[in-house]
Amino acid sequence: MPAPILAGAEPFSASNGHNGVLVLHGFTGHPASMRPLAEAFADAGFSVELPLLPGHGTSMEDMLATRWSDWSSAAEEAYQSLAARCDRLVVAGLSMGGTLTLWLAEQHREIAGVVLVNPLAEKAAESFYDMMRQMLESGTDRVPGIGSDIAAPVSASTGYDGTPIEPLLSLMDGTGEVSAALGAVTCPVLLLSSRTDHVVPTSSGDVVVASVGGPVERVFLERSYHVATLDYDQDEIESRAVQFALKAVAA
Repeated sequence: MPAPILAGAEPFSASNGHNGVLVLHGFTGHPASMRPLAEAFADAGFSVELPLLPGHGTSMEDMLATRWSDWSSAAEEAYQSLAARCDRLVVAGLSMGGTLTLWLAEQHREIAGVVLVNPLAEKAAESFYDMMRQMLESGTDRVPGIGSDIAAPVSASTGYDGTPIEPLLSLMDGTGEVSAALGAVTCPVLLLSSRTDHVVPTSSGDVVVASVGGPVERVFLERSYHVATLDYDQDEIESRAVQFALKAVAA
């Protein structure tokens, strides 16, 4: 039986208009990390869906059996649900949510635009796979958590304390597939990159700029770490993302 949903990890939904935004949280995280951005979209008149991805927002044990196919299927289901009631859609994601956002844009050319906050878009080195496999062979199934990489003081939990290795390897496999197909992303892209990110290297954003097929506006965040949506640059992210989405659906 799944563990109960953690406080703050509940999905967010708003039905406000004929244009929509799908918002996706990151690996081992939950909707709390993206809720302020989702609410900013809703306040601007968008219909919004911010789902809780499988294995997230409950307990680490629930996540151990989940894989890329589970998260991408959930993202696709949320996209189809929102698309059924909206004319035009923008997708926004943080970290793995950014990976899923790019994956959706590769599948659906009708997406009006995407907003990426410190997205994972770079194929992992073979040395990383080797290190993770060695840890699994030694009986270790998790490494320290990544969800607390925030420069500003934040009291609320934004994710698990640990990172499960087998799901992480599956995420890296999925990221490699997404990275190889970035040329299929032809819609406008707003890329928000933290100068200091202890989870996803800035080079991942460089891959997006160099590889996507559509126009990219890249903004560097000078004061925030990985979970920038809850960090010092939160207001700038929300303002830029809302203005970008309004322009994208009007085009």
